[in-house]
Amino acid sequence: MLAVRSLCLTALLAALATSSAHAQTVGREQDIRNLRLGQRVLVDDGTCPAGQVKEVRGAKMTESGITVTRNCVPRIGPKTK
Repeated sequence: MLAVRSLCLTALLAALATSSAHAQTVGREQDIRNLRLGQRVLVDDGTCPAGQVKEVRGAKMTESGITVTRNCVPRIGPKTK
């Protein structure tokens, strides 16, 4: 019984980890609509160095709306030989 519980817990944690790790990817920053506070969008427009992609994040709430930050982050994908 303990093994079944631990297996179910492991499956649940794996599902939660993979669902929260996915970020939306767009080709241009102009394609981002209604960015929410804390939301991350990956922009593959070629402005970052090789092996990196631009991450646009809704960082701070102001009176005029949400302030965004832009950073180059490592591109995560399938490993190739």
